[in-house]
Amino acid sequence: MSIWSDYDFTKIPLDSIERVGQRTLLYRDLFCVSWLLGRFCNYKCSYCWPYARSDVKDHRSTELVLKTLGEIKRQARERGFNSFHFSFSGGEPTLHPGYLDILKHYANDAENCNFQSVHMTSNVSLGLGWLKRYVEATKNLHRVSITASYHKEFAVKERFADKLVFLQENDVHVTINSVMVPERFEAIWDDMLYFHERGINVTLKPQSNPTATKIVDGYTEDMLKKLKNGMPQRNYTMARMKGVGKQSSRPSPGFGKLPRDPDVNEPIPPHFQVELNDENGKAWYLDQAERFNAFEFNNFKGWECSSGYRSIIIREPDGSVKRSYSCSDAPLGTIEAGFDLFKSPRACQTESCVSSADSKIPKRKPGAPLPLWPGDKTFENRCTDSMKSRRSI
Repeated sequence: MSIWSDYDFTKIPLDSIERVGQRTLLYRDLFCVSWLLGRFCNYKCSYCWPYARSDVKDHRSTELVLKTLGEIKRQARERGFNSFHFSFSGGEPTLHPGYLDILKHYANDAENCNFQSVHMTSNVSLGLGWLKRYVEATKNLHRVSITASYHKEFAVKERFADKLVFLQENDVHVTINSVMVPERFEAIWDDMLYFHERGINVTLKPQSNPTATKIVDGYTEDMLKKLKNGMPQRNYTMARMKGVGKQSSRPSPGFGKLPRDPDVNEPIPPHFQVELNDENGKAWYLDQAERFNAFEFNNFKGWECSSGYRSIIIREPDGSVKRSYSCSDAPLGTIEAGFDLFKSPRACQTESCVSSADSKIPKRKPGAPLPLWPGDKTFENRCTDSMKSRRSI
């Protein structure tokens, strides 16, 4: 099994890129939520930042979570978005006492939406019995995915992989998330190679500094090569289900397939997540947003960004609602006191988007002639104004 991508990401002309975004956000009416449910975690990794975890159970009530979920959908629908992607993290999100109830409540609204998906970032420490209940709770959603954080200090590699294979066999897309610390790069690479060879996707994350504002020094050219083009994402879930004689029973979304660039000779794999458009409008692709950091292509200050308008993040311990993780803007509010989404996209005010959750939100250089979502009124108005100006000359 090749560890290198057939699509060479190093050929993307990053200096001339004018629009970027996750493809499901660029071409669909998708509203995206990244929700940190609490800092409480059952692991205490030696390398974890103090602010990233807590020994104290700090979860908001299930009732408040469900109320907030409903308010997010209400405001999103007012802005024309009726497809939703909720991503839950922590701490360890599975330890929220009402987590499965939250997922069931969310899934029950799928028939009223064009599309609904859910994602979580988890250490996958809970047993197979809990994972079976998780599969049952999310069966009515259009797509389910997990970023599995492998922590060698606590998890047994083989047992960890077995759980992920079970999830794949039950139509859950899985990626293992690993920070590639420069000082331990080769040892971590060997562990990730084990998972890759077992048919499980791996995300190779460059290490960021303690303030999450830039990537640390210490990577060699060989390390950077692996970060940029190594272990490409593949549709292992479909192959795994086929291998055990299963077919997906998830509902069909209320829209068609994503478009393909006619100038590309080979079909772009449908699981390639990110599209980048250059100054000529030509499309380029990344399999996952984390590669933005590998290429240090994460400075979008001044670009017109749709975060805060069609995506938000919610984080603890204060329950703040912000447009992005790395965002230096003032919060939009809190889940207890209330919050208001932006009325339209706004310019990015932040020096760098180190979080891939921020990088993938559709954004464009000022004046770029490309929409940020279907029916983008700001783009349509710009085109109308441009035509009026030409007619007046």
